[in-house]
Amino acid sequence: MTVEEIQDGFLFKKGDVSPRLVYLISGEVTLQAAGLVVEVIAAGSDSAKFALAHQIPRKIDAVANGRVRFLRLNADIVNNPLSLAYKEDNSYMVIDETEGDPDDWMTALLRSPIFQRLPPANLQKILMSLEVVHFKTGETILEQGGIGDYYYLIKNGQCLLTRKPSPNAKEIKLAQLANGDTFGEDSLLSGAPRNVTITALTDIVLLRLDKKQFISLIKEPSLKFVDYAGMQEAIKQGAVLLDVRSQDDYENQHLDGSISAPFFSLRMQLKAISHERPVVVVCQDGKVSEAAAFLLLRHKIDAMILSGGMESLAAYTPSPEIKPNITSESENEMLLSGEGRVESDDRKQYANILEDQVSALKLENEALKSVNQQLNDKCIKLEFDKQHAEKQCRILHKQMEKLTQVLDKLKGG
Repeated sequence: MTVEEIQDGFLFKKGDVSPRLVYLISGEVTLQAAGLVVEVIAAGSDSAKFALAHQIPRKIDAVANGRVRFLRLNADIVNNPLSLAYKEDNSYMVIDETEGDPDDWMTALLRSPIFQRLPPANLQKILMSLEVVHFKTGETILEQGGIGDYYYLIKNGQCLLTRKPSPNAKEIKLAQLANGDTFGEDSLLSGAPRNVTITALTDIVLLRLDKKQFISLIKEPSLKFVDYAGMQEAIKQGAVLLDVRSQDDYENQHLDGSISAPFFSLRMQLKAISHERPVVVVCQDGKVSEAAAFLLLRHKIDAMILSGGMESLAAYTPSPEIKPNITSESENEMLLSGEGRVESDDRKQYANILEDQVSALKLENEALKSVNQQLNDKCIKLEFDKQHAEKQCRILHKQMEKLTQVLDKLKGG
């Protein structure tokens, strides 16, 4: 780009058809038509942030008041900029796909499956209540273990979701969010501490809604609850039963036919969940299910919640549909007896043998859990890397198309 200077002359005249847009850097310019002053624009003003009288052919004259410095930029490049790469570290790269439309966030908000379920009055109250907050590159927006207080929508910028399975574990990259994406609802819905850390990858502008308004304006009209009978009816109609508790809780006791999908890894399993069948979400008390159902709804998966979770099923037990992985006293009695009752000493011997076997199995189970956790962490990382690679591929494809168009124009010229 070349900075030009002019003293009391025309930057352009009415009827000019040059495709180059003019941006004021310093000084003052008068826009006039037929000798009448339309507007006087000074450098640094809001009007100077945009190209001067950008319509082509020009409808008015632009005259410098004294000494003026300005830029001329090709309109095609300004309106269709090539995406810029920003390196955060050596492990991944962020590509800026922002189109520059200040209303993109609102379009994304209104297109969201969650917000399409809300009454118009709620949408109006949400738009009026949103608060703007800013974060610099590298700043922590939310920290794992923190208290949930706000629901966030990205107006402009990008951020990264990470999670530590344990305090001393290595941080796992879960997802990358950009314009129009939302976050922060998990803790507001479940009442649990924040389960991820979110860091700004670029300077970012966020819109946030406080917890009380989120609950009344978004949660209550969005989520659907069913009782035990409603769950059974939904399953008869083809619904999938999704258990979002930890793997240990699931193995200890679960509903027959349910699928284990621990909530912390649910985001990575969304592609494997059918959009054609409704989902009934189950957890221990119903709280985590709310956050899980909200996530599924955001991704256009019809979800409902078993009200009260597994704890609500106490009124229905014993139920053949609940499978506890325990051995009853009568079954233990049978294991310790042959065709008839055994002597007391033999019973103690059998009991000691079983106790040793149980201890060995517990140790083996702990080792397997550790290996399983490591494999699960690797799987989550690989899925993140895959999604990031696919995104880069799409962006590079778009860049190639734009470069091909530019090349074709040059050849045609």
